[in-house]
Amino acid sequence: MEIYFLLLLMVVMATALGSGYPVAFALPGAAIITVGIAALTGWLFAGSTDAFFHSGGPQQWLSAGVTNLRGVYWEVERDTLIAIPLFIFMGITLQRSKIAEDLLVAMAQLFGPVPGGLGISVVFVGALLAATTGIVGATVVAMGLISLPAMMRNKYSTPLATGTIAASGTLGQIIPPSIVLIILADQLASAVDQASTTRKALYKAATGEISMPSAFDVTSTSAGEMFLGALVPGLVLVGLYMAYIMIFAILKPSAAPSVHHEGKFDRAFWGKVFITLVPPLTLIFLVLGSIIGGIATVNQAGAIGAAGAMIMAGYRLPERNSMTYVPALIGLAGLFIIAIALANFEMNLKAIYTTTDMIGILIGLLGTVLLVVSLIWSGIRIMKIENTLAGIMLETSKTTALVFIILLGAAMLTAAFRAFGGEDLVRNFLESLPGGFWAKFMIVMAVIFVLGFFLDFIEIAVVVVPIVAPILLADPSANVTAVWLGVMIGLNIQTSFLTPPFGFALFYLRGVAPAAVKTLQIYKGVIAFILLQLVALGIVGYYPPLANYLPARVSFLSDTAPPPRNPKLQACLEEYVSGEFEANGNELKAANDTAAAIDISALPKDLASAWTKGVEGAAKAPAMLEAAHVVDRQIDEASPAYRPLHDQVRDIEASILKIDQRVEDLKREAGRLQGEENAALRETKLAQVAELEAEKAALSGEIPESWKETYTAYSTLIKERDKALNLYRRNSDSAYGDINKVVTALRASEPMLAMEGELKGLQAKLGTAAPEELAAEVDAVAEKFKDIDGSSKIRSELGKAEKALAASKPDAAKAGKALDAAVSLFDEQKAWREKTAGLLPQMEAYEGLIRDTIGIRTLDRMPRNVALSVAACSSHHKDVSLSF
Repeated sequence: MEIYFLLLLMVVMATALGSGYPVAFALPGAAIITVGIAALTGWLFAGSTDAFFHSGGPQQWLSAGVTNLRGVYWEVERDTLIAIPLFIFMGITLQRSKIAEDLLVAMAQLFGPVPGGLGISVVFVGALLAATTGIVGATVVAMGLISLPAMMRNKYSTPLATGTIAASGTLGQIIPPSIVLIILADQLASAVDQASTTRKALYKAATGEISMPSAFDVTSTSAGEMFLGALVPGLVLVGLYMAYIMIFAILKPSAAPSVHHEGKFDRAFWGKVFITLVPPLTLIFLVLGSIIGGIATVNQAGAIGAAGAMIMAGYRLPERNSMTYVPALIGLAGLFIIAIALANFEMNLKAIYTTTDMIGILIGLLGTVLLVVSLIWSGIRIMKIENTLAGIMLETSKTTALVFIILLGAAMLTAAFRAFGGEDLVRNFLESLPGGFWAKFMIVMAVIFVLGFFLDFIEIAVVVVPIVAPILLADPSANVTAVWLGVMIGLNIQTSFLTPPFGFALFYLRGVAPAAVKTLQIYKGVIAFILLQLVALGIVGYYPPLANYLPARVSFLSDTAPPPRNPKLQACLEEYVSGEFEANGNELKAANDTAAAIDISALPKDLASAWTKGVEGAAKAPAMLEAAHVVDRQIDEASPAYRPLHDQVRDIEASILKIDQRVEDLKREAGRLQGEENAALRETKLAQVAELEAEKAALSGEIPESWKETYTAYSTLIKERDKALNLYRRNSDSAYGDINKVVTALRASEPMLAMEGELKGLQAKLGTAAPEELAAEVDAVAEKFKDIDGSSKIRSELGKAEKALAASKPDAAKAGKALDAAVSLFDEQKAWREKTAGLLPQMEAYEGLIRDTIGIRTLDRMPRNVALSVAACSSHHKDVSLSF
């Protein structure tokens, strides 16, 4: 019965949306009506309101959407959606400040002489507005009012002109900062949690092991990573649009003729271009640059964007006079002063110890005051001019409220969809498709593309993504990242603004286009750009690093980068190290030989032993890593023959699992059917259980007899590989640790020997200086020894001396004995340190040579060159399904 209520849910939702009922109320309304009907039907015909639900009851599912929304968005850690009102405010402010008009006029004059120049200028301005306002309607309307008449006047092809304007206006959905990317990031973060749970269950069922290695886990995402991931694909799309227009213009000049600027390209012209172009580019740099540089979170970047938009509107809206740019200049001066303070002072209010620290704080305070003055002045201007600020705030509130109400409604609809087993139905359908992950992925992309003809991007993002994303992310055969999946869905969703008959960009353009432009011409014009979007989708799908590399690069170079020991990085780290061994093997061997030949007879036994063991371990490391790679190659050779059998058996096991779940459901349904009047139905369900048990037995018999032996052989290879890698890792970590121990000890020689005067001076003062004063001096000397490697025993004796002198009854004899012991220990250190003074340069050179290869795992963070290599490696998707 659940399937009928699932269909009813879809029909009610489609009817409500098709009738023009507001989306924000159609989604929860469909859920409430369907759940209510199912509960009433169950109560009337089965005696239980829970009878026709996949699990649970109506109360649980009606409250599930609200509960889930509150659990997700009321948590302190989940602050992603705070960025939405900030970016909406930024976009509406810039749209009201008429920046689009200025950009279009200036860029049309600049690009006009190029073949298809007016069209290219529209794409260029669309990209800039996408990275600033991101509001599709405002962008399309502005370009339709300004550029379309100019393009028609200069005899541009009507389909080309309208298609260019409509497509360029939709770039705001994929070029960050974008509201759709923030929503997708939020939905995918929840999907990753579900996918991770599913994958762990799959691993446990396949291997019998309780815990899954974290290297096999699903890679999550955030709004900042989504912005970074979408940046390059967005620029690829812009490049495709521009290339298409230019090629079209070259092949058919009459359809996109060059338009020469009637004025002069003089200083006044370039000054106008500068004033028009530089402020939005600066704002883009501040917003995206702060995220890319790891300086600000997405929320903080949204605040930067909102503040920058206010300052830009503050000089753009008023009539031009001598004071027009003063607030903006004050704001720039404030930013400059803050930048100087941050670059030259420790800006920490809790750590003001010197006059210099206070000067830095005061300079930063001055810059902050200037910035606040600039914002207040600009805000007053915006408020006074036609009450623009109030309008901006009202529009921001309405749009933000709409987004959040839709999120709540979508959460309730998704809960109802799951209540009737819809999620299991979709999963079973996708998993039954031949072709593995890519078949599922293509079906999902096709569904999203078709839904784009009828639904807005928000509905698709909040209704479809939570259902399909966990299924796609859980599949280990492609092992895709959430960033890549989000960018692919984002590119696909973008087409929803262009696809006839309900593409919003088409409606906006139709509303401002002259009557001479036919609707069919607009539809015809966007077809080429829809195809270009599909081409961009194919490019990013074929080459995932376009979406994955930039987030990985920023993550690995940031202050919060994962340490090299992170299990997820090991495969890429070892790929880098192996490449270094191959490229510099002779140099490393020669260095090992030189290090082994160093005369270490003067070193203490523990350090000499550590050096010998370290050099021997380092010499063995390349061969140990190669041994692991030999097994890896054996696995690669065995995989093609193993994969078909593996997939066949796992498919059978998945079918058996579905039968087990269906048997459980039937038994539960039969258990609800109490009394003689339900006996026949109860027996029918139990008969179905018997049939399913027989089907399960038949499926178990289809598992090939060779499976167990083949699986054991393949698993043995994997265990051998893992064992070899673990031996290599332990050996390398230990070898570098021993070498670094010796080098660190020798580096301490100079500061250690420099303490001789102070230490022995304490002996001279014993008996002459007051015990309290001498205790303080001993403590000060011990504190200086604290940062010197190998001085722990000396510090211990100094501690005894200080304790004896600081006692209520000072014991000079005991203190003297402790000081003598400290000096004796120091002399021992001095003897071998003076003899080994010449060893440090050779040992440091060797340690530096192996640090980024053999010693890489022991470092706190990856060096830049290693981080870039690992980012490039990890941006590719790797199939891990044969480990399941």
